[in-house]
Amino acid sequence: MQRQRVIIRTIGVATAVALAATACGPQKTEPVASASSASSSPTAGTSPEASPSTDDKPGEASKSPSASASASPSTSASASPAVKAIMANGDENEQVRELQARLRQLKLMSVAPTGFYGSKTTAAVKSFQSKHGLNATGSVDEATWKKIEGASKKPTADELRPSTVNEVDAPDPRCMQGRVMCISKESRTLAWMIDGKVVSTMDVRFGSENTPTREGVFDVGWKAKEWTSTIYHTPMPYAMFFSGGQAVHYSADFAARGYSGASHGCVNVRDKGKLSALFDQVKVGDKVVVYW
Repeated sequence: MQRQRVIIRTIGVATAVALAATACGPQKTEPVASASSASSSPTAGTSPEASPSTDDKPGEASKSPSASASASPSTSASASPAVKAIMANGDENEQVRELQARLRQLKLMSVAPTGFYGSKTTAAVKSFQSKHGLNATGSVDEATWKKIEGASKKPTADELRPSTVNEVDAPDPRCMQGRVMCISKESRTLAWMIDGKVVSTMDVRFGSENTPTREGVFDVGWKAKEWTSTIYHTPMPYAMFFSGGQAVHYSADFAARGYSGASHGCVNVRDKGKLSALFDQVKVGDKVVVYW
């Protein structure tokens, strides 16, 4: 029996080390492929924005702050210019950021501009269209854009990239029971919830397009107050591992660079004090939900 316990303990340590070998660190300029991308979600992506954000699916940064309507990935070369949408759900560029800032001026959005056209932007556009006698499609065509421009002013630099914390998204239904780290990719927030009540919240960022953070329901497998990635050799304080080498952990890079960087798949937190308190509360076996 004693020999059996030794064997089991040895297997457990080996398993933990093997999982830790996929641990992530901050992305540099060039994306680095890693083991954490092996079971990636096809919908995840990078998060390059320089400010907090809440209506976005992270994607590659826009190359020009004056991105034109033709840069929108949703437009079709064969569509008629008179009827086609110049901005729509799924687009990401600086014109979308301006749209969001203008909608915020009009009190139709309460979240900070992200540059990504997500569900909240779609809802705000629909609301504007309904109020102004336009076809409420949720996409921005020429007529809608002209109306929005006429009803608002050109956003300032602070309006385009405000220094505010992210607004917490509505919890996923899977977060409503038990002890859960409820992590929204759309609002870029982590809500620590117990029996459906939010105890604390914090800003987070995710993996890049090449090393996305996996989505789904997981459990905290193990914790480490002090940990260093065995692949990227970067510190991962207050690490709470939930999916292979992917973990919720503090990131000095996130604290310094914000959304201009990304992780290699982990969920980065930039508020060390909040995460330290959360680390003390979370237990191995607690649920983790990562969702859009």
